[in-house]
Amino acid sequence: MGALKQYIDLYREHRSLIDSNSASPLNALRQVAYRSLQDMRLPAEGDDNYENCDLEAMLAPDYGLNIARVDIDVNPQATFRCDVPMLTSSLFMLVNDTFAAAEGAVESLPDGVEAGSLRRLAIENPDEVCAYYGKLADMANPVTALDTLLAQDGFYLRIRKGVKVDKPIQLVNILENGMPLMAVRRMLVIVEDEAEAKLLVCDHTQNPDMNFLSLETVEIFVGSNARFDYYNLEESTEKTTRISALYLRQEAGSNVSIDGLTLFNGTTRNEYYTLFAGEDAELHLYGMGIEDASRKVSTYSRIDHAVPRCRSNELFKYTLDDNAKGAFTGRIHVAPGAVKTEAFQSNRNLVGSDDARMTSRPELEIYNDDVKCSHGTAIGQLNEMQMFYMRTRGLDEPTARLLLKQAFMADIIDRIKVDALRDRLRLMTERRFAGESSACASCARCGK
Repeated sequence: MGALKQYIDLYREHRSLIDSNSASPLNALRQVAYRSLQDMRLPAEGDDNYENCDLEAMLAPDYGLNIARVDIDVNPQATFRCDVPMLTSSLFMLVNDTFAAAEGAVESLPDGVEAGSLRRLAIENPDEVCAYYGKLADMANPVTALDTLLAQDGFYLRIRKGVKVDKPIQLVNILENGMPLMAVRRMLVIVEDEAEAKLLVCDHTQNPDMNFLSLETVEIFVGSNARFDYYNLEESTEKTTRISALYLRQEAGSNVSIDGLTLFNGTTRNEYYTLFAGEDAELHLYGMGIEDASRKVSTYSRIDHAVPRCRSNELFKYTLDDNAKGAFTGRIHVAPGAVKTEAFQSNRNLVGSDDARMTSRPELEIYNDDVKCSHGTAIGQLNEMQMFYMRTRGLDEPTARLLLKQAFMADIIDRIKVDALRDRLRLMTERRFAGESSACASCARCGK
């Protein structure tokens, strides 16, 4: 049985149970996803946009799903502590794929900000959810369709028109269970016209000995002249698989920054889809990954410049050692009428061993001449002249390598606008490059 078919059959057999533990707006779109999946297959490794990415293998293991919404015997406040200790934020949590309200989180939000359980909001105010839920998600994408088929809860955030939120909003996704588990999450973010906010999403696996699969779809709507910064920090385990698709729609004059920060993982697939729907909008899409052992990271991005005078800056950087594998495919599409477009894309990679592998494919599709666009990629090793210089200054080889790798990632880390996160990320990357695991740093049980 194929990996996709086993989940379609599960839904067919347990449809009433899945629907009864969710909400009508999610259930309505579930039927659309079910019909879309009937004639689909999962892309094979090596297919277009899936280099070094085997979705069949990622979805094949026999994971359990909590479709009955059974309470998990875990207290997130007792088992988790934030690894960004100086961060002042409004903290929310998802345990696996179920919203778990953090004490005082809602009370800490200013007027005009709503955050909480997607399922609860869909029950209490279905029209508000129906206006946005699934409007960006592409049902031709088998992973997004599968997420839509099985998602029962998630996180909802809405920033009302003109509201400016000073401190970051933080969502912590915790994976914790006593048996292999697939967590199917959904996020819906709406930043209305002239609003401003920052959202930090932290993915953590609490049980390093258990296999987990995190399946996630994120939809973000950013209104005219609004500003939104989105940071996603992954600190999971070698036995954690993550498949995430983020869909973004930007209106006129909006400014968005997205940072995907993979510090510790098992197998990760991140997809980013952006549509410029209004003129004079700007996107900064950045990402980094530190890969060693047999870890894998695969990134796909598509930016659609559909209207004039929009700007996009895209930069992804990876370091790969041991037997790690990485892949990057970035596609920028400039429509015929999208004059005065400025689009810049770059992928830079350090490969530190003979057995590590990196595949990179930046692409531009430009259908008018009045643009400024560039793309490029580089796959190389540490500069031997720089290594020699540092050794002559008394540094041993491991220290020299660590410092050069940190310098390589500096332009990703330095641009982070949240001071506490930026400072902590410098320390966390230093630990990773030194061979330490940062995955346990968020665990309150061991207190490391």
